[in-house]
Amino acid sequence: MYRNHKTGIIGIIITVIVLILIVAFSNGENNASFFENVASKLVMPVQNGLTYLKNKISGNSTFFTDINKLKEENEELQAKNSELEQSLRELENIKTENEMLKGYMNLTEKYGEYKTIPAYVINKDISNYSKTIIINVGKNDGIQENMTVIADEGLVGYIVSVTDTTAKVQTIVDTASSVSATMSSTDESIVCKGTLDSTKELKAMYIPTDYNIIQGDSIETSGLGGIYPKGIHIGTVKQVEATKNVTDRYAVIETAVNFDKLSTVLVITN
Repeated sequence: MYRNHKTGIIGIIITVIVLILIVAFSNGENNASFFENVASKLVMPVQNGLTYLKNKISGNSTFFTDINKLKEENEELQAKNSELEQSLRELENIKTENEMLKGYMNLTEKYGEYKTIPAYVINKDISNYSKTIIINVGKNDGIQENMTVIADEGLVGYIVSVTDTTAKVQTIVDTASSVSATMSSTDESIVCKGTLDSTKELKAMYIPTDYNIIQGDSIETSGLGGIYPKGIHIGTVKQVEATKNVTDRYAVIETAVNFDKLSTVLVITN
């Protein structure tokens, strides 16, 4: 009986051990699965990160290569743009010179009876009280005081002072200027003076009382006064201003020369 009892206890112990082993193995599989899951969650992001970084570096290599190509192309385009701008400036200079030469040719043909010297306007003093210009010829070119200066459109003024390489011209629109002139329809003399507030108009005074001056009349130099030759165009009558006393009436003359845009002139030397 004792032996049977002992055998029963051993069986119970074996059964317990088997159950423990079953439970242990069962829990071991679950733990392995758990650790595998944890490892997967830890390792996979690292792997994904490394893969992303690798792809990124590969992409950046191409990106930087493209940037360098774009930089080189940009530098080439900037160089070509600079060359084009330089060519454009040269063409503009050639165009300006051609226009000036054309202007000189027109002037010399128009005033062929005079001996002239061409000049550029290099400075202007156009204010209310002084309307003078500086030209790039002087004593070294044979320029003297009181020589007449003209442009393609007509009378500009006369030389008031000279240096070796430049000359100062008092324009006909200067307030100190006074030009003896005639109207196209009569030989009667009038006097054209510069005005205080305009670079495009003159005031014609001493109009004969019996002369019916009208808008559009052409005004030319009379040749009197010892400075300006006869027959150089000055401008046209813009309007006539009547006064109470007919001897005080005057006309507004619009100058033929646009002094604001004047760039080339001729100096009459004879």
